[in-house]
Amino acid sequence: MKNNREKVVIADIAVLYDSLHKTPKYSNDGYPMVRVTDINRGYLDLSNTKKVDENTYKEFTKKYKPQVGDILFSRVGSYGNSSYVNNHEKFCLGQNTVCISPNHHLIDSFYLYCCLNSFSVKQQIDAFVGGVAQPTISLKNINLLEIPYPNLPTQKKIAGILSAYDELIENNTRRIEILEEMARSIYREWFVKFRFPGHEQGQMVDSELGLIPEGWEVKPLSEVCQRINYGYTAKAQAEPIGLKLLRITDIVPHLISWDSVPYCEISDTDALKFRLEDGDIVIARTGATVGYAKRLNKRHPESVFASYLVRIRINEKSNSHYIGVIVESDTYKDFIKANMSGAAQPQANAKVLTSFPVILPPKKFQDDFKKIVSVFFDHREILQVKNDNLRQTRDLLLPRLISGEIDVENLDINTGEIAA
Repeated sequence: MKNNREKVVIADIAVLYDSLHKTPKYSNDGYPMVRVTDINRGYLDLSNTKKVDENTYKEFTKKYKPQVGDILFSRVGSYGNSSYVNNHEKFCLGQNTVCISPNHHLIDSFYLYCCLNSFSVKQQIDAFVGGVAQPTISLKNINLLEIPYPNLPTQKKIAGILSAYDELIENNTRRIEILEEMARSIYREWFVKFRFPGHEQGQMVDSELGLIPEGWEVKPLSEVCQRINYGYTAKAQAEPIGLKLLRITDIVPHLISWDSVPYCEISDTDALKFRLEDGDIVIARTGATVGYAKRLNKRHPESVFASYLVRIRINEKSNSHYIGVIVESDTYKDFIKANMSGAAQPQANAKVLTSFPVILPPKKFQDDFKKIVSVFFDHREILQVKNDNLRQTRDLLLPRLISGEIDVENLDINTGEIAA
């Protein structure tokens, strides 16, 4: 098979539907609204999206309602990201996003999605991007993106091979979500509803957060921190020199993808000061995602944290498993947003980030909680490593399939291996 395949532009094989250029009023329930931050490579995940009411949903879907097989594309900021719509749940698009609706008679939709994630198309996207303060790709330029265009049967074979990897990743992701929900459920049962083991024998007393079990305390987060540090200022680089440099953009997604975390050069002295350890919690202190946090478990490369993050390390009064669930919660994010400063650029300093009032049960209950949920978190990391390996294999295969370097006629669609 030749590598110089015929090419077409997006405008020839798909229709683009732009989102409305306005910020809606969000609601506590209703229809999911997909924003730029919700568009990440893979199947569309609506579990953490903002919600809008029915009138807003109808307004934002008046031109077009996204369908299964459509591709969502981010235009501004984190431009060029795409997600594949694989279920029939109703949702609408937030501003700065685009829905690419393929002509299924001309192009396999999953094949097109794979092409949009290929290196050659990413290069075109980077070349088209304009805007200094806010990198942007226009609808006109999205329509001009060129993709390799083999015949439809070949497209479907390539899509079938690559979708097998995405299906495995999706299955593992669902298992990860179940493990996380199990941990959150135990947290809510023990520390929100106060139905912890032996609660029947206790009494409830008043506190600044309402009734809590007798013997429990309410303290600011800062009082359970052994260390509170601002991050390291350095230029991120793709070359594997020095240590990984964890940034805000790396902790915003549901899970940290360490493969995409860049590196930085750093002295041995600074590495000792800023090195991340198991149980450390990092929190975004500026930008639209201020208050987003991640707790590091066990399986992470040698890394330091960047200057727009704050790292907290928990002392002996508590443990990071318990505090981690709290700080990663929406309740914590809402508190930080209510107390942050800055209009054009929201921000919260370390004092604000650690002022959140935390209910502190006796250490025994926190340690018992840790014994249970640590099993969930450890297994979650194993699944995450499997997903990282699947992504690496898929991404190595992707350009070779799309370019025609690998002949799909001799490729086993079930295993991804070339037949003898």
